[in-house]
Amino acid sequence: MTGRHYAIAFGGIVWRELLRFVQQRERFFASLVRPLVWLLIFAAGFRAALGISIIPPYETYITYDVYITPGLLAMIQLFNGMQNSLSMVYDREMGSMRVLMMAPLPRGFLLLSRLFAGVAVSLVPVYVFLVVAYFFGIELPPLGYVAVLPALLLTGMMLGALGMLLSSTIKQLENFAGIMNFVIFPMFFASSALYPLWKIQESSLILYQICNLNPFTYAVELVRFALYLEINWTALLVVAGTFVMFLAAAIIAYDPAKGIQARKAGAGG
Repeated sequence: MTGRHYAIAFGGIVWRELLRFVQQRERFFASLVRPLVWLLIFAAGFRAALGISIIPPYETYITYDVYITPGLLAMIQLFNGMQNSLSMVYDREMGSMRVLMMAPLPRGFLLLSRLFAGVAVSLVPVYVFLVVAYFFGIELPPLGYVAVLPALLLTGMMLGALGMLLSSTIKQLENFAGIMNFVIFPMFFASSALYPLWKIQESSLILYQICNLNPFTYAVELVRFALYLEINWTALLVVAGTFVMFLAAAIIAYDPAKGIQARKAGAGG
């Protein structure tokens, strides 16, 4: 195999996901509805109920709406990662996933290409959300829209790898909805997406410790710092390390000798 074969396979996988995204318009709008509801409705309610107007998470005072924006960006990527894993379960039932895995290329490369394709798709609603948020008064540093791109790619890859790992453990498409809710909502609410960690620590030390163990917290902080042209090195290391761990586990789970085919063979026996 030459570099040309790898490039053709990578381009084909990414192009297929982009076409699927274009054809599934409801997926695009669904990915925007959740964060916009939080931004336009819940944020106003929380600010009024809790008396939160400005938050000093770092060196400057920012409004609560601006503070939760990075968390909502990560929310889009989290839901997209789960949706991507849902499509992998569907492809597995339809047989197209097996065809992909039979390609004469390393399994890790194929899964990584599939993962990157899903992340590339998630960037569309992320930036559309940023544009909509801007017109509702969420102003961020102009260069932050560019500087945040690497952080979005890395956090998207980490969350997508988690979804890919989950997809390898699910035998039927009908069971996936419950797994999604079991993973998504605890990860989102037990993080710094809605409240600063110091605020959570004031109310519950146990919840604070849980948030510190939640990889989604570090994904949010990586995006938040990147928007302000800074690097949170702790968040970067945690997100990168978690991504490698999830991806390695997913590659093992999709091994025919250990993962999907082995489970089917055991069920058939």
